[in-house]
Amino acid sequence: MTSISNISKFREELQRFSKLEAVGLLGILNITPDSFYDGGVNTSIKETISKAKEMISQGATIIDIGGQSSRPGAETQGADAEWSRVEPILKGILDNQPDTFVSIDTYHAKVADKALQHGAVLVNDISAGKIDPELHNVVASYNAPYVLMHMQGTPENMQNNPSYDHPTLEVLEFFKDQTTHLNRLGIKDIILDPGFGFGKRMSDNYNLLKNLNTFTSLGYPVLAGISRKSMIYKALGNSPAEALNGTTALNAIALQNGASLLRVHDIAEANEVVQLHKAITTS
Repeated sequence: MTSISNISKFREELQRFSKLEAVGLLGILNITPDSFYDGGVNTSIKETISKAKEMISQGATIIDIGGQSSRPGAETQGADAEWSRVEPILKGILDNQPDTFVSIDTYHAKVADKALQHGAVLVNDISAGKIDPELHNVVASYNAPYVLMHMQGTPENMQNNPSYDHPTLEVLEFFKDQTTHLNRLGIKDIILDPGFGFGKRMSDNYNLLKNLNTFTSLGYPVLAGISRKSMIYKALGNSPAEALNGTTALNAIALQNGASLLRVHDIAEANEVVQLHKAITTS
């Protein structure tokens, strides 16, 4: 299947997410040595591709591949180094299962361009185009769907001193401004991500989660990416490795509050949340 036909097929799925008719699961596949939870785990190309296949079998809608850590304090890697990590995994997944939906988690236009050329259907950009302004033009040229995420600062400094008066309202205004900008460029298929943990205090994260349905008023699907993050393990006094139960609890709350996509490390457990959420909403 070509990239264009894959993108077209994924766009149909997005319509279901926008109408809250379905829930999508983005399986996190970090090809990095320094991500906060799974850094240095996916070092074997063969095993990493097998892991992606396992996530698909467990119910992943999308495999979200990232070649650059965005944890607090992470150093920026160049586009070439990032692509060298991502390319064999992206190609390996699509060579094995060509109809798989693959997302590229990047803020580099060059990486997004190459990934879309090779069959990716979605660009997941933590920077909203602020780090590499050419990225939006690349997305528009492919008519590709795009994850618009809010972040205060950059990964290097975002947790130094984040500050909000009204976090939900400020993120809502950001989404309004940025979706208008993206629409003018021709980017219509947008997913909103409030950016849990990206330039946020713990209280900001929980304020956003509590008011997540505020963002659905804009008519775009909302993604919650809270898997094993510090808003969970610091609140519970444990660690990322021990934060699966907390993640499951907050994923359920996110769906209840209007999210239609979850970005997670643990697909099987998240899929159980989705099934139980469906049981409630269809009863």
